[in-house]
Amino acid sequence: MLGLELVVILGITVLTCSVAARRLRVAAPVLLLGTGAALGFIPLLREVELPSEVMLLLFLPALLYWESLTTSLREIRRYVRVVILTSTLLVVATAAGVAVVAHALGMEWGPAWVLGAALAPTDATVVAVFARGLPARSMTLLRAESLINDGTALVIFGVAVSITAQGETFSLGNVSWLFVLSFGGGALAGVITSWLAVQVRKRLDSPVYESALSVLTPFVAFLLAEVVHASGVLAVVVCGLILSQVGPRLVQADTRRQSEAFWGLSTFLLNGSLFVLVGLQANTAVRELSSTGVVRGLALVGLISVAVVAVRAVWLFTTPYLIRAIDRRPRQRALRAGPRSRLVNALCGFRGAVSMAAALAVPEGMPGRDLIIFVAAGVIVVTLVVQGLLLPPVVRWANLPPDTRFDEERAMAILTSAEAAFEAMPKVAAQLGTDPLIIERTRREYEKRLKVLRRGDTEDDEDHPYRRLENDYQALRLALITHKRQTIVRLRDERRIDDTVLRTIQAQLDIEEIRLSRREALE
Repeated sequence: MLGLELVVILGITVLTCSVAARRLRVAAPVLLLGTGAALGFIPLLREVELPSEVMLLLFLPALLYWESLTTSLREIRRYVRVVILTSTLLVVATAAGVAVVAHALGMEWGPAWVLGAALAPTDATVVAVFARGLPARSMTLLRAESLINDGTALVIFGVAVSITAQGETFSLGNVSWLFVLSFGGGALAGVITSWLAVQVRKRLDSPVYESALSVLTPFVAFLLAEVVHASGVLAVVVCGLILSQVGPRLVQADTRRQSEAFWGLSTFLLNGSLFVLVGLQANTAVRELSSTGVVRGLALVGLISVAVVAVRAVWLFTTPYLIRAIDRRPRQRALRAGPRSRLVNALCGFRGAVSMAAALAVPEGMPGRDLIIFVAAGVIVVTLVVQGLLLPPVVRWANLPPDTRFDEERAMAILTSAEAAFEAMPKVAAQLGTDPLIIERTRREYEKRLKVLRRGDTEDDEDHPYRRLENDYQALRLALITHKRQTIVRLRDERRIDDTVLRTIQAQLDIEEIRLSRREALE
């Protein structure tokens, strides 16, 4: 019964904390993590263990797939050099920094490197939650870094565990081969999976079947990479990025709405549950710490947390100047970020599921395993809580200039698409055999809309006359839809129509209401 009870407790906790976080204006992960740690004191939940395989094989593929589907590939290409450096060399530097501090505090070099590798990568899902609202450039860099750096960290982790637990000898050639296999094999697995997904999707014509394929895709990519001992994380990311480019041409509207609704809800529940489970694991790590005292463990947590932030800050405030000294091209100057932006990015190095999964994957019997898990859990808590609470005031202090480029591109795309549709109207209407009255009505509506767009007015302005009229139109249509819905429910209650008829009409009304209200399934 514990499994069912755990599911119910997780669901209630995620829902309650998410609602409370919005009302208290606190980041939801902070409340979820704290609640998870508090739940660890319940005797029934003390039996809960979080296997590393659950995080790596259940949570990560789904969460990373959705993150990669909704990430801008164009912006990643634009900042590709920064992304590559932060997802490789910064990971190595962080692992080394943590290892040096841990060794200075009495930990053997082997376990110290294992701990450093576990804490080296930032977490993509946590970054997406905390960094929401930052300028587009910062969001792109943070998300891209956290999507890719897991592969580097897990290779370092594997090497450190092999040397420490299995007594293997360090070899530069062997490590180089592991990196090539991890990145090359992972990328190839992602490419193959995306190609297979496209071929299968072309042969499906049902939103349900296509959505099922969408759910299956990240796990296939992860499995394919793991079979050849490559990076499953990178395979999922590459697959998602490719499908994000192919999808708009391939996926039908009804399938897209269904899939987006599913993934929005699923990632919300998975994310929330993951934070609660990490909190539970942190509580367990404290109780199971036996190789050293809690005071020493907390000292390690505090100093290593400082080391993690310090290495990231030093990197962000030194490497850009080295790159500037080497590359002075005007195109690169336009990509430079100011010191305030770099300070904000330094605070966004949140640790999460990957670090916890890596720590839990340390083999049983390896010296210092309990301390590694304890410190990893503690650093995750510190980065989520302390940095998560510090980030909003620092962002307000930084007063980063708004990025209007995407708004300008959006306005241009709306105008261009409307003009193209208007020009194609006579030909399209002739092909469809549309009634002249309908053609004239549509032509007047397009002319009115184009007149507003060409003046450069923004329809997002609530005080704009066009926007006010549109709001009034929407309010009237929504009220009429409500009246229609009440009527068909009354007809069902009077047994004048069947429940099947009710659901069919209600589905049509729901689609129209969503289109008019423009509500998102998950904010």
